[in-house]
Formats: sequence, C-alpha cells, structure tokens
Amino acid sequence: MSAHTPVPVTAADLPLHCPTAKSTLWNQHPRVFLDVLKTGEAVCPYCSAKYVFTGAAPKGHH
Repeated sequence: MSAHTPVPVTAADLPLHCPTAKSTLWNQHPRVFLDVLKTGEAVCPYCSAKYVFTGAAPKGHH
C-alpha cells in the first residue's frame, strides 16, 4: 500500500482494518481498525495508507 495512492473501500471491506488481507508480508504492522464511514476516508496511523470509502453505506449502520 502506498501513502500516495488512496485505497478504495466498499461495504464488502468492512470492518476495515490495516494491514488488509491483501498486504504483503513485508508490509505488515499491528492490526488497527479504521472508521472510514464517519468522514468517508481514514488514514492508518502506522503506515499512512489512505482509505477512501466508495459506494453506498451498509444499511442499518450509523
């Protein structure tokens, strides 16, 4: 994951955590859960990866 390219996230990716399952072994750090629904984006405090929520929010989620 690059800090320069936002990572698109959909409802299927929730709950969002970094590193994701797609991350390579060399790019691992302690798992942290990120609230991407509050503002539509979230930045990982460890690796600075930026996640941007796209699509519709899940129903019943507030």
